[in-house]
Amino acid sequence: MRLWRSGVFWVTAGAFVALLAWDASGGDLWLAHLAGDVNGFRWRDSFWLTTVLHQGGKDAAWLLWLALLLALRWPPAFMRRLDRLQRWQLVLGVLAAVAVINLVKYASHTSCPWSLRDFGGSARHVSHWLWNRLDGGPGHCFPAAHASAGFAFMTGWFAWRQSGSRIAAAWLAASVFAGMLLGIAQQLRGAHFMSHTLWTAWICWVAGWLVDVIFKAARSRLAPAPG
Repeated sequence: MRLWRSGVFWVTAGAFVALLAWDASGGDLWLAHLAGDVNGFRWRDSFWLTTVLHQGGKDAAWLLWLALLLALRWPPAFMRRLDRLQRWQLVLGVLAAVAVINLVKYASHTSCPWSLRDFGGSARHVSHWLWNRLDGGPGHCFPAAHASAGFAFMTGWFAWRQSGSRIAAAWLAASVFAGMLLGIAQQLRGAHFMSHTLWTAWICWVAGWLVDVIFKAARSRLAPAPG
């Protein structure tokens, strides 16, 4: 099947257009000003946001990924619906999404909201798509790597949809909820804009889709020839 004929393609394309519209709306600064001002962000050092959701969220995500890694050899009952190749897709899809997010973040010149002049810093607000323009700050703040601790698990939807639609839907919903929770926590601290969180979700989704395409191609090659 051609990719553009699939429902996933149109969902992905629609989300892309919506994100471009959000970028153009100026909503990032409007939302950031609800949480901070020229004196900074009042919740930047909040225990619940820094210790529980920031550090705790990262730790929980890695523990879950390690559990999925162990499930390759010792799958719990509900994961036995997935064959070995699908379990590998689940594990590697999460890893691929996190890797892509961190590579883009490393290359980005975009600084975090708390580094901007509007919030007591020294950097100028520059679109995160102007890769060759420095904003005068430390950069490396786009997209939202912390939110990927939740969104990266969306890649599992592609593996689960082949074996159980209800589990796939629940897995996707939980991943989106976790990613948004972690993303909003960082926005309240001044570590990211809303667009950083939303683009992280989109990039993780696309990474999961590409991994799915690769695994489907591998499965077709491994399938025994008819007759």
